[in-house]
Amino acid sequence: MSTTPDAVYLDHAATTPLAAEVAEAMAPWITAGAVGNASSLHTAGRRARAAVEDARDRVAVALGVTPLEVLFTSGGTEADNQAIKGLVWSGGPGGHVVTTAIEHHAVLETVEWLRDHQGIKATVVGVDPDGTVDPDEVLAAVQPDTRVVSVMAANNELGTIQPIDVLGPALADRGVPLHIDAVQAFGKVPMPLEEWRPAALALSAHKFNGPTGVGVLVLRRDLQPHPVLHGGGQERGVRSGTLNVAGIVGLGAAAERAVAHLDTFGTVVRARRDALLEGLLAIDDTTHNGHPGRRLPHNAHVGIGGVDAEALLMGLDRAGIQCSTGSACQSGAAQRSHVLDAIGAREDAAHLRFTLGPETTDDDVARTITPVTDAVARLRAGGTSNGDS
Repeated sequence: MSTTPDAVYLDHAATTPLAAEVAEAMAPWITAGAVGNASSLHTAGRRARAAVEDARDRVAVALGVTPLEVLFTSGGTEADNQAIKGLVWSGGPGGHVVTTAIEHHAVLETVEWLRDHQGIKATVVGVDPDGTVDPDEVLAAVQPDTRVVSVMAANNELGTIQPIDVLGPALADRGVPLHIDAVQAFGKVPMPLEEWRPAALALSAHKFNGPTGVGVLVLRRDLQPHPVLHGGGQERGVRSGTLNVAGIVGLGAAAERAVAHLDTFGTVVRARRDALLEGLLAIDDTTHNGHPGRRLPHNAHVGIGGVDAEALLMGLDRAGIQCSTGSACQSGAAQRSHVLDAIGAREDAAHLRFTLGPETTDDDVARTITPVTDAVARLRAGGTSNGDS
C-alpha cells in the first residue's frame, strides 16, 4: 500500500488509510445536501440521530459492551483526558493516580498536569527492558485514595502488549477503576473486555482505517465522571458538543471492519511483519525492541547501531520508505522518546518503528529491506543516506 506513487507506507501506528467502505458509509453525511443536528427533533435531526445510534450499536457489538457505554469523542486524546480527569475530579479534592512510564503523552501529560496544577498524587510505574509493566508493581502502587489506574493495552511505539488480562480483574476485585488506552490494540488483537473489566477505555478511529477527528470513550454504565467539556449535555452528560455525524458513521463502519480483519492481522499481517523483521535483523548490529512474543502483530521496532535516526529516517523517506522513529503525536519530533528511556534502549542506535496494515503487500516488504540495508551502509561509511558522499 502506498500513500504516494511508488512509496511504501509502513507507519500504520501513526495513522491508517481511510477504507473504501468507510468512505462510502460517510458519503451521504458529507455531501452538500447533508444536514441535521442529532440533537434536533425535526426529521433531519431524527435522521442524524438514527445514524449516530446505529454507529453506536456497531461499536458496542465490536467491543462486546452495551450501547449506553459507548460515548463519542474527538479522538483518543480527548477520551484519555476525559477518563482520567473525570474519574479523579468526581471523587472531590485530592486523590491519587497510578500509571506507567511508557504511556502515550495524552495520558502522561494529563497525569502530570493533575499533579502539578491540581495537587493530585501520582505514581508512575516503570517497565522491564521489553516494555512490559509488572502487574504486582501496579497493584502495590494502589493507595486507599487511588481514583484511577491508567495502563495502555499495547504500547504505541514498541508494540508490547501489557498484561491487562491479569491487571484488570485484580483491580476490579479491589474496586479500583482501570482506564485502558486501547488506541493501538483495537483491530489488531482480541480485546475481551468482559474479562478485562475496565472502567473506561479509549479508541481513535483513524488507527483502524476510520476518519480522523473522532474517537470513543467506553465508560462503565454506573460511572458518571466529572465532565471536561460543559455545554448541551450530550453523551450521557459526560461529553457535551454537537455530534460529528459523518465521523461517527465512519467510526461505526470502521469498528465493524476492524473486528472482521482480526484474523488477517493474526496471520497474514503477522507473517509479513515477521519477514520484514527477519530482513532488518540481518543488518549488522541491529536489535529488536519490545517483547519478542507478546506484541502487536503489525509492529517491527528495531535499533540499528552506528547511524543517526533522523538522517536514516529522512534518507528512507527519499527512497520511498515511510516509517517513523516513534509516536507521531510528539509534534513531529525525531528526538529520543520517553519509551526508549524507560526500557533503557541503547543510545548509540537509530530506533525505527515499521508498522504494517492489511494493505501492506509481500512486495512492499521485499521493497523495504534493501533500501534500509543500503542506507545504513552509506551512513556508516560516512556518506549520506541518499547515496551522496
